[in-house]
Amino acid sequence: AAGMAGAWGIRNARRRPTVVEVDVPIEGLAPDLEGFQIAQISDLHVGPTIGADFAQTVVDTVNGLGADMIALTGDLVDGSVEHLEAGVAPLGELRAPNGVFFVTGNHEYYSGVGSWCGRMRELGATVLLNEHRLVRRGDGRVLVAGVTDYSAGRMMPAHASDPAKAMEGAPDHDVRILLAHQPNSCRAAKDHDFDLQLSGHTHGGQLFPWNLLVGFAHDFAKGLNRFGRGWVYVNTGTGYWGPPMRVGVQSEITLLRLVKSS
Repeated sequence: AAGMAGAWGIRNARRRPTVVEVDVPIEGLAPDLEGFQIAQISDLHVGPTIGADFAQTVVDTVNGLGADMIALTGDLVDGSVEHLEAGVAPLGELRAPNGVFFVTGNHEYYSGVGSWCGRMRELGATVLLNEHRLVRRGDGRVLVAGVTDYSAGRMMPAHASDPAKAMEGAPDHDVRILLAHQPNSCRAAKDHDFDLQLSGHTHGGQLFPWNLLVGFAHDFAKGLNRFGRGWVYVNTGTGYWGPPMRVGVQSEITLLRLVKSS
């Protein structure tokens, strides 16, 4: 039984990630933002067992979704730019009308975060280190804020996660979105009334029985969760970490669609 579960887990980990489509109800959504789509990649973990072929599959899948913007919510790598440059190269092919945005996860801080932020900029992503950008569709305005990893301050004080700083000087907008690797960032962001927070980190537990226990360590372990007046969505991971195995939890690419709340 263990052997069968292991073989199934390896197959699940290595196959094309499932596209999970999610409607996110937003109160008073501007008409031009109805149906605004965000493709989310999280926890790709390019490294010893995930390389350019898998990354290319992810990129081709995401580009085929035709999303308005793409969010990369951290833990893209497990290693240095020097060793993994070829593995992440396909990410430079990601395309969306309103851009590609990247925030750091905890594993970037184990792998040379400064070099990786520079490399992601070279690949065409907008890196948000406690910063924001405004994107538009028609007359609709979406504020995209991004914070560094929730634990970054312990490894690099200058990178301490700060939602308030990410919102400084924010222009008028209709929808407010936060990109934050760890779902627990919602605690620090609760006073800023984000309509939607996009996170990863948990992998949904990745392996039985951790998929049953991961909720004890995080406010939200997977999927769409109500938080205050807004929502927190937790991607279960596009890749995997550690053993190339997933048992009881699928890998995913998320396509989130903003819809007007009834």
